Amino acid sequence: MMLRVLLFTLTLLTAVAHAAAPVVLQRPISVDTGHGELFGSLLLPQSDKPVPVVLIIAGSGPTDRNGNSADGARNDSLKRLAWVLARHNIASVRYDKRGVAASLAATPDERNLTLDAYVSDAVAWGKQLKADKRLGPLVVLGHSEGALVAALAAPQLDPAGVISLSGSARPVDAVIRQQLAAHLPPALLLRSNQILDHLKAGQVDTDVPGPLESIFRPSVQPYLISLFRADPSAAFARLSMPALIIQGTHDIQVGVADAQQLKQAKPDAQLVLVEGMNHVMRIVPNDVKQQLASYNDPQLPLAAELGSRLVRFIDGLQPR
Repeated sequence: MMLRVLLFTLTLLTAVAHAAAPVVLQRPISVDTGHGELFGSLLLPQSDKPVPVVLIIAGSGPTDRNGNSADGARNDSLKRLAWVLARHNIASVRYDKRGVAASLAATPDERNLTLDAYVSDAVAWGKQLKADKRLGPLVVLGHSEGALVAALAAPQLDPAGVISLSGSARPVDAVIRQQLAAHLPPALLLRSNQILDHLKAGQVDTDVPGPLESIFRPSVQPYLISLFRADPSAAFARLSMPALIIQGTHDIQVGVADAQQLKQAKPDAQLVLVEGMNHVMRIVPNDVKQQLASYNDPQLPLAAELGSRLVRFIDGLQPR
């Protein structure tokens, strides 16, 4: 008798789980920005009514739609994030930034990249999603540097909400200075600060030492000049729609102080600190070796609290 009850219970739980899990359509999607075509992925839970949609904007560097870097590091952070949302009846679009992966042809030479172009791209995606009758309220989510792009694009889109995930509150040159100060010997640190001073003033500096080439190579300096002009806190303060700030306490790239500063800039924003979460959204000890390993481990699950907090915020939004 007990065995029958157990089997019945397991069958019932399995049926409930299958009933609760939405069928998700995965489709390629593209947008014509007027300055090149960009390509991405749409995850769309099947529904008889429009579902919320999240535009996911990747972070700095040659980062693709899945959160992976052209330098070979693969963690699938943004891909996993999209599937977490999809399992909770929330659609998403994530895309290759211009000059990256399938969107390479839009700007093949990084000397022509600008922050304004990234913002315009996010606006083009957002307008396309708002016009799609299968989709409900638009939410703009930016990860890392993408959080700045989200904040700058949002006033043109008037989304239902904006999410800053591991986003800096300070101008990016200040973040780079802090990161380099912890790792460079004195002579290189002095030279890096000189280069940053020049870029902040709008001037290129082509005398870049070999160890600093990956950060300050001449071809990326025009983009850095455009990026350093932006003030993330000021952009965040201008937002009129509901906003969520999510920050991990074990993030070695962006600190809790940045999240708190964003909260100060927009006091009505929700602030969530996820204990133990790092920059690629995993729960990882504050150990440099384990932190770096997580940047190249797509099998590590995302922090569970991240998904629950995102879903709670999105489910509570009203269409604008």
